[in-house]
Amino acid sequence: MTNYLHRRKNPYFTFSLCTIFLLFLTSCGKTTPFREVFKKATPYEQYQKALEDTKLDQTALGKDWLLAGQRVLHDSLLISVPFQETAYFGADKPTAYSFRFNAHRGERITIQVGVQSLQKVKVFVDVFKWEGVPKLLISADTNATSVTFEAEHDQMHLVRIQPELLRSGRYTLSITNSPSLGFPVQGKTDKHIGSFWGADRDGGARRHEGVDIFAARGTPAIASTKGVIRGVNTNNLGGKVVWLWDQERNQTLYYAHLDSQLVQTGQLVKPGDTLGLVGTTGNARFTAPHLHFGIYRWPSGAIDPYPFIKASSGMPADIKVPLDNLGMWYRVSAKKASIYHIPDKKSPILQSIERHTPFVVIGGSSLWYHIILPSGVNGYIAAKDIEKVRMPVDQVKVKQMTAVTDQPDSGAAVMETRAKGESVYALAKFGSYWLIETTRHGLGWVQTAL
Repeated sequence: MTNYLHRRKNPYFTFSLCTIFLLFLTSCGKTTPFREVFKKATPYEQYQKALEDTKLDQTALGKDWLLAGQRVLHDSLLISVPFQETAYFGADKPTAYSFRFNAHRGERITIQVGVQSLQKVKVFVDVFKWEGVPKLLISADTNATSVTFEAEHDQMHLVRIQPELLRSGRYTLSITNSPSLGFPVQGKTDKHIGSFWGADRDGGARRHEGVDIFAARGTPAIASTKGVIRGVNTNNLGGKVVWLWDQERNQTLYYAHLDSQLVQTGQLVKPGDTLGLVGTTGNARFTAPHLHFGIYRWPSGAIDPYPFIKASSGMPADIKVPLDNLGMWYRVSAKKASIYHIPDKKSPILQSIERHTPFVVIGGSSLWYHIILPSGVNGYIAAKDIEKVRMPVDQVKVKQMTAVTDQPDSGAAVMETRAKGESVYALAKFGSYWLIETTRHGLGWVQTAL
């Protein structure tokens, strides 16, 4: 028996015209920094144009690259933020990965992508808002380290990661959130919020249009951002109030129930400047001292301020699984295992798979591996449930001449044949096919009914 990992390659794809393609692509276009791009052509579009100019979009490899980028816009994994994953991309097949996540209006989202490769390689990072169809928000490439945006609405967002053709390596993707505004009460955090947006007021006659932050009387209420004081006045509900115009976001911040006001209309302020002192004026005279903090936008009126000041969800969990196996074949070692949407057993199960089912490991996240099945289904599986495709799980004698194909499909390309009476050592099983080691081409597939 041979060493079954020795000449192992991905059996799906062939590597053709690499040198010619590479010469064409590296001569097209200039480098675009990793930033938001507001020009007519995004980095992704510039690269796509380079493919068209060199007619590579008409080749099988070019078509596969364009198709991969489009396919993942409608077939992505739903993740939760914060998130981190290191994944592999190979030079032998155009690949693209995508992840969907929910973001709330007022959250600041930071996406970082770092690339490790022996060759210089660009990885395109495109962020979309999901409005029934993907709508491009930011397009960039990985010549710098991060891109940041503030969510404009409560909605789904999608990030697509796609390397240029004919390059291999790995990337680490990190997605984190943070507040877009500073906290409006000095020395306090969102843990001191005692009443939230939408709570009943006046026996249900109205709804709370802000959040109440409790603090000792006289605690400074501070500017959450730079801006201009639009109003310093008194009203029945809010008592002594201050209105701060947030020029950057074209919204007004409302500070109410102040014990005293320490700014004047028209005054310019910067983050952290004291606007007033926490108190109980207005309809708060029978409650503990607190600041009512609200945000108003025209023409929608009051909006929930909580996501604007909510503390970051923290850093993603460290990647604890070994990453020396990316791009390699593994199989299920447990009697049965589940593939999940995200690296969390509380997430929905995508598919249950049987023992010895093979897959390619494409990434690692926390204690999980991101895998792709021969069928194209991809998701997360617990590291404890898998093992290397190394030793055979069965030995079968061929009853008649049998084709070895590059995919588990009767219509796939034939790599070689096995003669009648020859022994076949099966490494894994997918449907009605065995995964075996071929004589010269790495891995291949034969039907189980030999």
